[in-house]
Amino acid sequence: MSITDGELATAAAAAGATVVRERYGTELARFGKAPGDFATEADLAAEEAVLEVLRTARPEDSLVGEESGRSGGAGGGREWLVDPLCGTLNYAATTMLVSVNVALRDGDRCLAAASADPFTGEIFWTDGARALVRKTGVEDDELRPDGSSGLVDLNPDAPFPNAPRFRAARLLMDDRFVERFRPRVVSSTLAVAWVAAGRRAAYVTDGNLRDSVHFAAGIALCQAAGCVVTALDGGPLHTGRQGLLAAADPATHAALLGMVATQLHG
Repeated sequence: MSITDGELATAAAAAGATVVRERYGTELARFGKAPGDFATEADLAAEEAVLEVLRTARPEDSLVGEESGRSGGAGGGREWLVDPLCGTLNYAATTMLVSVNVALRDGDRCLAAASADPFTGEIFWTDGARALVRKTGVEDDELRPDGSSGLVDLNPDAPFPNAPRFRAARLLMDDRFVERFRPRVVSSTLAVAWVAAGRRAAYVTDGNLRDSVHFAAGIALCQAAGCVVTALDGGPLHTGRQGLLAAADPATHAALLGMVATQLHG
């Protein structure tokens, strides 16, 4: 019996998460990528574990790994985006706030995605229609967004294509923001999956995310869960001002959109 795309995304993310968990706290070689950015042996090993699962089940599909680049397939059509360890800086500092992200897209449509937390054992996944979390074995619970916590995750990391007009961190100086919301900085796209799961009210980041291996899975989860997901200016994703404003409900989204607009148009 062939495996579905949703189950394959889940299995691939789980394979990567196993490697990340097993290598945690060990002495790891680092490989520089850019000033202040690096990968570790765990990133590379986790990516290879994910890719091996995908290659075996879908040899005809294209693969795009954060560390290894593009491989397989003939280009175009079905394409897997793999982020083997989102939160490498956290991981290297022995902080358990990381995720393994796998997403399958065909053109602009995401067919399946999974975001695995190596340390809780949870895998947030979607088959493009449902949004679920797998906690033990094959037991799945539906994801239910909930903005009541008021917890909003901000991504302070570069690049900042809308600077100097907009910076997510500048929301911390907006009286309306601190009166209504409670900011957090997880520094991993695990927090995007948490919006879908009701553990965060919203997530805000700048950047062009169209081909991002980091954000594809989290965005797909939020969309499947029924979150309000737009670009920073409230338009469709990957248009206008770019960036991401993912909120659990319309009221949360509208409040944040107004605060972001104050920067963009102020």
